[in-house]
Amino acid sequence: QVQLVESGGGLVQPGGSLRLSCAASGSIFSIDDMGWYRQAPGKERELVASITRGGSTNYVSSVKGRFTISKDNAGNTIYLQMNSLKPEDTAVYYCNARGLAETPWRRYDSWGQGTQVTVSS
Repeated sequence: QVQLVESGGGLVQPGGSLRLSCAASGSIFSIDDMGWYRQAPGKERELVASITRGGSTNYVSSVKGRFTISKDNAGNTIYLQMNSLKPEDTAVYYCNARGLAETPWRRYDSWGQGTQVTVSS
């Protein structure tokens, strides 16, 4: 079983910054990619940013130039640095990880519990 624990959400004023963290643990053999998704009330969940094992990154157009995804050297923890936050960034942010787990061997596609980000004055 693979667990993801997120932290770092909160309330911030427009133009402010927040940094989200997501730590993966459990019977992980490899992580192919990790990412951050968000879901605002009444909207579909959308991919915000992702990073592959090799370090390639991808961003939704609305956050390019404002958000940066990164990972630690071990590759089991990712971060989302969010700058110049806007009210439309308000959502629950979810961490996702995909890869190969051991004992038993299987592919996994795991989600964190979500962390609320609210941008408001």
